Amino acid sequence: MKHHHNSLKYLIIFTTAASSILLGSCKKYLDYQSPSTLTLAQTFENVGYTNSQVIGIYTELAGTNGYGNQLSITFPQGTDDFISRSTNQFDPTGSYAFSAFGVSKDNLAVYNTMVQLYNGIERANIACKYIPASNLYNNGTAAQKRQLAIYYGEALTLRALFFSELIRNWGDVPASFVPAADLPSNFTKNVNRDSTYDHILNDLQLAENLVPWRDSLPAYGDFRITKGAVKGLRARIALACGGYSLSNKTLIMDRRPDYLAYYRIAFNECLDIINSGRHGLNPVYENIFKSLHGSTRYDDNNELMFEVAMFGQVNDSYMGHIFGLSFVNTPSWASAGGGPTAVPTYLFEFDTLGRDSRREVTIAYFKVQADATGATNVKLPIGATSMNCNKFRKSWTAFTSTYTGTLGINWPIIRYADVLLMYAEAANELQDFSGSISPLQALQLVQQRAYGSNAIPTTPTGHDDFFKAIVKERLLEFGGEGIRKYDLVRWRLLGKKITETKDKLALFAYGAPVPPTGNPYASGPDYLYAVTTPFYNGTCKSESDSLKFNGGGPNAVFFKPSSVSTTPAAFPNRVYWRKDGGTYDATTGKLTSAILYDQNGAYALMFVENAKELLPYSAKFLNENRGGVIQNHWYQTH
Repeated sequence: MKHHHNSLKYLIIFTTAASSILLGSCKKYLDYQSPSTLTLAQTFENVGYTNSQVIGIYTELAGTNGYGNQLSITFPQGTDDFISRSTNQFDPTGSYAFSAFGVSKDNLAVYNTMVQLYNGIERANIACKYIPASNLYNNGTAAQKRQLAIYYGEALTLRALFFSELIRNWGDVPASFVPAADLPSNFTKNVNRDSTYDHILNDLQLAENLVPWRDSLPAYGDFRITKGAVKGLRARIALACGGYSLSNKTLIMDRRPDYLAYYRIAFNECLDIINSGRHGLNPVYENIFKSLHGSTRYDDNNELMFEVAMFGQVNDSYMGHIFGLSFVNTPSWASAGGGPTAVPTYLFEFDTLGRDSRREVTIAYFKVQADATGATNVKLPIGATSMNCNKFRKSWTAFTSTYTGTLGINWPIIRYADVLLMYAEAANELQDFSGSISPLQALQLVQQRAYGSNAIPTTPTGHDDFFKAIVKERLLEFGGEGIRKYDLVRWRLLGKKITETKDKLALFAYGAPVPPTGNPYASGPDYLYAVTTPFYNGTCKSESDSLKFNGGGPNAVFFKPSSVSTTPAAFPNRVYWRKDGGTYDATTGKLTSAILYDQNGAYALMFVENAKELLPYSAKFLNENRGGVIQNHWYQTH
């Protein structure tokens, strides 16, 4: 589907023929099936066959139950950036139940995603057993040994990535680091997450000494693992390990007493990447995401350090297809996009004067449709409760209106901006200012890219205030990239931010001053009056700035009351900016709003602190393991 994936696609076909390990459950993943033509030992005595086996591990990252949908679009929603909603009665087995924190043990996405992650681990376990034991790895030519070492490092890294997803979603998951055929039992038990974290962090330390930097592997690009990606992932996992997580023993969010040792790992890994000079910020924020959409790359500085390559129907992604800028019956691109929407108040977290270039790239406050003749693409503004993610769009791909399937848009796993902000966070926590750049400088590099020639915000440097600045900056930088929920969990801020966002949404919906503190959203309009304008598939900023409202452009109308109460003839499209007027009870001082409390996908409706930071194990998964795995605490009785 994309030129830079041709080698991957070819090898996936070969991999399926060489080793069929497509498995249907954790129990089934333990029922190992032998390859049809070669023994595993023979397979790993050939460089090409080994490569195809490693490519097979990569395939488990993609598709509906991987980063093609569940791990990218479904699981991460429900915080202060994006949410999933539905027009139907609430269903705990639906995809939007994750955003409402109301997912049930019978939700098939819970089961199918866990199965795919364990499939990836099994493939990686096989490679991690046989590669270092092979004759080629130990006694081959220098070129053969070097290549086998790289494949081994890739397998170790991918296994760590699969395990990190399992842990951050389910906690103390079963963990095995040997192939299923070598296990004494088909049934498995929970393993303490700290033990698993320590294991994969050690694996990643080994892997970074096996895999070279990207400039030594130009063919790998950012869709296969190179040293920078290993180090970046090790830093991210170290921060998760040193952060807070929900304990099934204490039943609270706590962290290990030696947590600073893991911040030290993150500090060192990020500093190594920074000092290497192999990766840098893309000077144009929008171009990071355009690079995910096709064979043309716009990322010469290699900010994208690792992305999941999507290809073909089964291993494709829903980015742009059901998640992204909304196209409705357009002549050029038919219909596509939509999906999760921005929390209305997320727009207000950005600079309200439009100086932060990330706002228009992250949030689409218009949709694209056909004009009255059906021949021209035009854009029409949409209400605050309908804004989609603008980082993924069909119009950035090569596909047109004649194709209505999935679009092969890749998913970003780690970016250099994340490295800079992780470094700043770790250095601040450690109060270590010995690095080649200060934590403030690292933060400001990200801000300077966002603000361009405009002055960046002033950042306080005290420990607590600087941490708050990091929390805010990561919200602005990574909106819609599946990072926010897991950041808030490891900071023990998920419950607090959900409560704050509910309060903000109620104020936004009410739209009038509330004593005694007022209302920061009181100046906004109830309605917007607009006229359609041509959509040229230009930059995010140019398309957003060219929207025409009664009263001016977006910056002029989003943040002040409308000057008219009836629809002007020149601006015939009335847009309902607020979902509802909300109500305020002066006696109790409470605000209510349908944005918050309707049954059709209300914001974080069912979140329970110290309970729902983790997902339930699937009932099917538990049945297949016959009591070996213990359900996460909340779901044992709910």
